[in-house]
Amino acid sequence: MRRNYKQCEKGEKHFMKQTNFQDVFLNAVRKEKVDVTVYLTNGFQFNGQVRSFDNFTIMLEVNGKEQLVFKHAVSTIIPRRAVDFSKYEN
Repeated sequence: MRRNYKQCEKGEKHFMKQTNFQDVFLNAVRKEKVDVTVYLTNGFQFNGQVRSFDNFTIMLEVNGKEQLVFKHAVSTIIPRRAVDFSKYEN
């Protein structure tokens, strides 16, 4: 999550949290164990569940095995069902 400073009327600086929707999305589908289809830029696709993620990678469980996918290779992630992301935003 990025932090920006917001200056109030009195000139004081306060932290202003900026929502990173990528993290909100991945965290929501991970916590709710939603099946996702991950499309890579080369056209390959994975069907599985997000187990964890960081700034550069996504760990998927695909057919009972773990698959590490680099985010720079991901084109699209589609959840199999609707997810309420609002409860995962800060």
